[in-house]
Amino acid sequence: MVEDALSRKSMGSLARLEACQRPLALEVHQLAGLGVLLTDSSERGVIVQNMEESSLVTEVKEKQYSDPMLVHLKEGIHKHKTTTFSLGMDDGTLRYQGRLSVPNVDGLQERIMAEAHTSRYFVHPGST
Repeated sequence: MVEDALSRKSMGSLARLEACQRPLALEVHQLAGLGVLLTDSSERGVIVQNMEESSLVTEVKEKQYSDPMLVHLKEGIHKHKTTTFSLGMDDGTLRYQGRLSVPNVDGLQERIMAEAHTSRYFVHPGST
């Protein structure tokens, strides 16, 4: 009986890396666990993509099912009666001209507007 040596080789083992490369490899694995994707670029660089989405976006998507008006619009799309709204291809959420529709539930619209006007990370026209 001949044992296949290649079947025992691990392509993702830290043992194959030099000692100076191991901390970097561990950090890359931690980033992957957080939803960050690293890919090679054609210009000898690295492209970093964050696959996670804002908790606010997740909440908007979940609460679309709680707003009777948005539920009615979704039904209209299925019956081909609504043409200005569409369903997202990847997640089935209601969208208006490609933009996520925010339900009027639990003060969600007001929270989004307050965050957009007070957060340091958003710039409102006319502000500094």
